[in-house]
Amino acid sequence: SGGRPLETTFVCVAPLTGNSGVTWETSHVRYKLARVLWIPVEGQRTIPLARRRIGAPLLWSPDAEEELQLRRDWEELMDLIVLGKVERITARHGEVLQLRPKAANGRALTAAVGEFGQPILTLPRGFYLKKNFTAQLLARHFLL
Repeated sequence: SGGRPLETTFVCVAPLTGNSGVTWETSHVRYKLARVLWIPVEGQRTIPLARRRIGAPLLWSPDAEEELQLRRDWEELMDLIVLGKVERITARHGEVLQLRPKAANGRALTAAVGEFGQPILTLPRGFYLKKNFTAQLLARHFLL
């Protein structure tokens, strides 16, 4: 795939309730992204898994600019969750970080807050790094 990620990168499950007092500094997203071991694997779907080549690993931490981008997106997405607008969030929200459904099927529901503060059931959500963000950081480090 020319060194480009085929998919978004899962970071962690998004907390949809109990978010009072949570800040970027104390967030699970920041904790998970503080140090990431990237191991590039040849991803063309036509190549059987056992035949795919594995590239040199990279131990990565976000630089100041990347952390600022991640923080801005996390804060925007968490504001929407806290304000009861989780069901209005689309993959278009966020420049580098997005919130998407994370469930085995449509019957796996979890508690969340609705627009009027009422408890609702919705699909679990997860934080994902967008493909362009991952592609740029890998390109910088692997000189792609």
